[in-house]
Amino acid sequence: MAYLLQQLANAVPVAALYAALAFGYSLAFAMTRRADITFGVLFAFAGQIYVFFAHAGWNQLYLVLPAALALGAAASLLYTLGAAVLIGRHVMLPLRRASPNTVIVASLGVLVVLEEMVRIAMESRGLWLSPFLNREVVFWADGGFKVTLTVIQLVNAALMVSLVVTGHLLLARTRLGRVWRGVADDPLAAEMCGTDARAVFVWSYVASAAIAAVCGVLATSYYGTMDFGAGLMFGLKVVLVAAAGGYSVPLRSALGAAAVALAETLWSGYGPILWRDLVIVGGLVTVLVISRQERAIP
Repeated sequence: MAYLLQQLANAVPVAALYAALAFGYSLAFAMTRRADITFGVLFAFAGQIYVFFAHAGWNQLYLVLPAALALGAAASLLYTLGAAVLIGRHVMLPLRRASPNTVIVASLGVLVVLEEMVRIAMESRGLWLSPFLNREVVFWADGGFKVTLTVIQLVNAALMVSLVVTGHLLLARTRLGRVWRGVADDPLAAEMCGTDARAVFVWSYVASAAIAAVCGVLATSYYGTMDFGAGLMFGLKVVLVAAAGGYSVPLRSALGAAAVALAETLWSGYGPILWRDLVIVGGLVTVLVISRQERAIP
């Protein structure tokens, strides 16, 4: 029983991360309507920039750890949002209007550019953060077995869940959300009603990137680093994970991704670890194929 509770506890921070990533991805997907790994690339890019500037603040500017981490987080948000504005306005928006399928190819180009920029800046070195907020919080004890999580896991999970809840409330109860849904459903009709669909496209991309940046900083704070090849891995994984709940409703996509995280964690605890990714990814591909709906073009 205690082991099961520990696996469920382990699933909480992973589920919060997957849910926030799926929610952010669905905001951008509603604009492009194409599988786009750029979101996962921005997530990894944010983590890499965070580590790079925190490392520079600690070793070159001789800042205390909180100040170095704050510098890294601020630089990560600035660089990621700046990249998102450029990508959304000058790459994805023109391609989406000219030939939507080229978005998929362009996302691979964005992956190469961002990853190589960071790799060159880091001189191909792997940088690590000093551990922090790693004190254990005990929820339940059964003899010598304790069900625990660390402080940083709880903080990260709370912040990521708050991102999803805040985003859902904005989409469901504000004019901004109504405008976003209108452009997502039919950009031309939205423009005929006086909405600037181009601006909504760009700002949706920026909002999506903001979620990716925050998640990248939080995830890197916990794991301590972000690998150069993480962009492709997370880009593909987010596309598949978000499919579990469907792309049309961000909150539903987030809940589906959280369910995937729970299944992944339980498989890691009870099943052969070597088969985990094959089973989970295979199941997600199956869901994606089955749930695909063809839309007739008049």
